[in-house]
Amino acid sequence: MNKRTEKGMSRAERMKRWADTKGGKVAMPDGLDRSTPDTLASLADLWLAWLEQRAFSAATREGRRWAVRVFLGWAQERGVVRAQEVSKPVLETYQRWLWHQKRADGRPWSVSTQIGRLIGVQRFFAWACRENFLTGNPAADLTLPRKPPPGLPRALSVAQIAAVLAVPDTADALGVRDRAILEILYATGLRRLELTTLELGDVDRIRGTLAVRRGKGGKDRMVPLGEHARHWLERYLEQSRPRLQADAAEQTLFLTGYGERFSKGGLANIVRAILKQAGVQSAGSCHLFRHTCATHMLEGGADIRYIQQLLGHAKLDTTQIYTAVTIEQLREVHARCHPHGRREMSAPAQVAASPAS
Repeated sequence: MNKRTEKGMSRAERMKRWADTKGGKVAMPDGLDRSTPDTLASLADLWLAWLEQRAFSAATREGRRWAVRVFLGWAQERGVVRAQEVSKPVLETYQRWLWHQKRADGRPWSVSTQIGRLIGVQRFFAWACRENFLTGNPAADLTLPRKPPPGLPRALSVAQIAAVLAVPDTADALGVRDRAILEILYATGLRRLELTTLELGDVDRIRGTLAVRRGKGGKDRMVPLGEHARHWLERYLEQSRPRLQADAAEQTLFLTGYGERFSKGGLANIVRAILKQAGVQSAGSCHLFRHTCATHMLEGGADIRYIQQLLGHAKLDTTQIYTAVTIEQLREVHARCHPHGRREMSAPAQVAASPAS
């Protein structure tokens, strides 16, 4: 074992020891009024429990929880604590408040974020009406903001991908793990949540495939790894994961230095840091590899229907956006087929002078 590997192992051991002593996670009180069963917060608790009983995905439940939590906090600050006190004008005031909110860096909340917050509130009040907690739905006629037309997805070049993959120190256990994660993101186009929820049983090491369980929309799919990703995943499983594993019963495929499952934010932070080290200035992190995978597959001649299956898109329309970014193929076809697409053009024939009359 060389010095860099020893350094990585000692770091992992320190992180695991800290994880063993940090104690359990205790939910912090949210300060919402639950003094009576008809308060908004009390009903929201029932609604979230109903979502779990109906087997909504963890991601959906978390998104709904945050959406209703933001609204309930806003409403309570203004003295609105019971469902019967919420009207359409109240919700329209809340919608205007969302429009003016800023991120920590001063940027406004995106339209998609605002829509997500409002949809959560709509679902909450629709449920309250169905369960007869309300006689009317104040959010039924709420007009959602319009999404701007989607921009073209950004993709890395082949040279940029090579630079990014070269960043992790593969003499270190954590570096091997990071290289395996990057290779899988690029080879399969997995969403970051799909990667963080992978378990050991989802890997078919003989066939070189991954089973993606309950992807977006709750759908399962099987994806091929490819030889590069397969090689680095094997190396991670043989050399790195046993050293990162703190609990023998842990089945999560990719482990943090604490021996735990990655959070979505934790994974994004690691990938973003690697992109920065490689000199990649493009915004985004894990999803950038998804765009790059699709773009490179399409430029390599893959049928768009296979790319749709690989990415787990429910509709082909979602995948077709990548046809707009394969500019290299378009350039080649243009150069080959357009009369003025090539430099090696014969000079235009000169018009012969008319004979003198």
